[in-house]
Amino acid sequence: MNNALPNPREEKKNAFTASDGMMRFNRVSPVSNGIFSLIFIVLATLCVVPVVFVIIISLSSEASISTKGYSFIPAQWGLDAYGYLWKMRSTIFRSVFNSIGITIAGTMLGLVLTTTLGYVLSRKNFFMRRFYIWFIFIPMLFNGGLLSTYVVNTQLLGLKDTYLALILPLACSSFYIIILRTFFTTTVPDEIIESGRVDGASQLRIFAQLVLPISLPAIATIGLFLTFAYWNDWYQAMLYISTSSRDLYPLQYVLVNIERNIAYLTNNAHVMSADATVLPSETMRMAIVVIIVMPIALSYPFFQKYFISGLTIGSVKG
Repeated sequence: MNNALPNPREEKKNAFTASDGMMRFNRVSPVSNGIFSLIFIVLATLCVVPVVFVIIISLSSEASISTKGYSFIPAQWGLDAYGYLWKMRSTIFRSVFNSIGITIAGTMLGLVLTTTLGYVLSRKNFFMRRFYIWFIFIPMLFNGGLLSTYVVNTQLLGLKDTYLALILPLACSSFYIIILRTFFTTTVPDEIIESGRVDGASQLRIFAQLVLPISLPAIATIGLFLTFAYWNDWYQAMLYISTSSRDLYPLQYVLVNIERNIAYLTNNAHVMSADATVLPSETMRMAIVVIIVMPIALSYPFFQKYFISGLTIGSVKG
């Protein structure tokens, strides 16, 4: 029987051999690195160029677009579209504040609902877990329809012409709950939960002090999706906000109405006054896109670190 002790030098050599093999496996050659870099530069350019093009068109004069069409170098620059929007600055500024408030409140409420529901459904000792999973999953396949939703929100809950009508319908998404439930199940170790129980912490304290700090990538990703949804939403305002409550209009709905009015006046210029023929219809569309997109584009870098980390949330661990 061989009772020889292990040789430390031999073990160290084997460890280095395995490490070197893994490094060689993950190493990228300079040629491949250059090709991948070129591909990503092209893809990034393809994403940036349309945004730059939209900004250039919004800064072009309407006469330049009429004669030359869309161009990266317009025949004449102009601020007619932004000047037209500036004339309605009181309405637009009011709608901007509405959109900011609705987006912040809706995103916070949505994160509270989705994270708590996702965490509860991820706990295997929750005795009604299967029932609530199906209860949440079914609306992902079909729902009661627009008519029943409208009746419930307006007649039963009395949300018509209120800010809650713009916040509550988008606050809770079955899709986000399922994603977070899978994330908590596959990513949060059970040992962390057990350590909190051993220390006598309540479930709420475990969730707030132990689970949430290690779940920031998932929370930031869902928060970014909710922010996009609330900031770009105008459909809820069309359904639940009447013309008698225009002070509640969000920015997107105001800009959609402006674009529709300009399109109507332009298409019926032959029966309108002479001023209708000089409305900046084409540049106005692009200026509206810039106003809608820029706040989200400027806020994205603050979410980028967590968003990249959370791209694989809900995936199965290997």
